[in-house]
Amino acid sequence: MLTLDVATGARGSEAWVIRRLGAMSEQRRVNPLAQATAEVARREPVFAQLIELHGPVRLGPKPAVGARFEVLARAIAFQQLAGAAARTIWGRVRALVPGEFTPEAVLALDDAQLAGAGLSGAKRAALLDLALHVADGRVELERMGRMPDEQVVAELVQVRGIGTWTAEMFLLSSLRRLDVWPVTDLGVRNGWGRAFGLQTPPTPKELAVLGERFAPCRSVVAWYCWRACDAVLPG
Repeated sequence: MLTLDVATGARGSEAWVIRRLGAMSEQRRVNPLAQATAEVARREPVFAQLIELHGPVRLGPKPAVGARFEVLARAIAFQQLAGAAARTIWGRVRALVPGEFTPEAVLALDDAQLAGAGLSGAKRAALLDLALHVADGRVELERMGRMPDEQVVAELVQVRGIGTWTAEMFLLSSLRRLDVWPVTDLGVRNGWGRAFGLQTPPTPKELAVLGERFAPCRSVVAWYCWRACDAVLPG
């Protein structure tokens, strides 16, 4: 199990984190993310220690409603590629569209342009399918901020090349939903195993059960599982 402070122990760390996050929540006039983080710390000392080590959840700027199509297009470009290669290809694709990256702008491109940017055939088909679904209203990106999580996932997985994991990442990072639990994510599985000192990470089925006690704050748990993969554990 992850141990950060032998002198104070898990409970001392937990209490410190809860007090600190509670104060932050008051200062920010009931910040839901700060409240969820404090609740996770209260429920599990292991996560209280991770919170103390890594600080508050950091997700970067929330994308504007009008940028949601571009966020998903970028996710398609990045699938199954290393960071540097994906950034290069996405940069070329983005350069094909001056100004706002819209479904209409993508549909105006020809296949040779997208291929020349480095997109594989499968990714070109996925990007065009996303553009078609958004343009004809089958995927209503502008309304997704008001949809329940399940409906967002159901709409997105209609698109070729967008699976449950991509939809979950969109829920968490773009829509800022607090109870996303991506049990198939290898980083979340490995982070859980590392934090709790397991010899092997839990399976997706096992992780689904393990996460139940953290509802409705499982996005916070997922974020700290990712951080646990980076943590330096004492020998």
